[in-house]
Amino acid sequence: MSNHPQDFLPAQAHDAIEALGDDVWWVPGTMRMNKLMGVSRNMVIVRSGDELTLLNPIRLDAAGEQQLEQLGRVRHLVRLGCFHGCDDAYLKQRYGAEFWCQADSRTYPEPPSDHVLAEDWPLPFPDAQLLVFREVKRPECALLIRRGDGILVTCDSLQHYTNWQRHSLIARLAMPLMGFSRRLLVGPLWLKFQTPADSSVRPDFERLLKLDFDALISAHGAPLMQDAKNQARGAVERAFADKGANR
Repeated sequence: MSNHPQDFLPAQAHDAIEALGDDVWWVPGTMRMNKLMGVSRNMVIVRSGDELTLLNPIRLDAAGEQQLEQLGRVRHLVRLGCFHGCDDAYLKQRYGAEFWCQADSRTYPEPPSDHVLAEDWPLPFPDAQLLVFREVKRPECALLIRRGDGILVTCDSLQHYTNWQRHSLIARLAMPLMGFSRRLLVGPLWLKFQTPADSSVRPDFERLLKLDFDALISAHGAPLMQDAKNQARGAVERAFADKGANR
């Protein structure tokens, strides 16, 4: 990939940065899949000292970058899911940030990782814990922010919707047909693409449910700031209710 700015995907529509407390913010954004299909896409910002870590990073417009830079210095970029990453190369070049992802997270091969995400390895800020999915076909992880009652940040594994805001008309019509609903759920398409034949990814969710968290922010939809662990337990039960399914 060339490092000329014009080669990067331009910033897509997003709202202003919103505070969630405990030096944690989120950005409600969008991802245009094609001319007709557009879905929500979120970024989480965590501040430790004067350093910012961007989880599920997205490129912001000029006003958004100015707002971001007022919060601190962008030091770390963290890719939690292998299907995301289209803006990582731009953000690394702009901010000179250190890039973190799992080994073999190569849907977007640029930029090369500076740090590999793995359980029990160092993380970009101190009050964090990583859970790596072990049963999936492609890299995926979740990160727990140990602040307050705990904030779990996911990519595509768990998603929370209250409405279809920031989705295109075609996406709003298609989401229910693809198994999405307005609640916390295991991503239906993610589950389909990530489950190996004759196997199940449920053990990963059983490990995830042992973490201590009350809030959840996924890469899609809206933050769930209370009762997230209880609702996650229900989402897992629904996703794996068909005992005969290889899911």
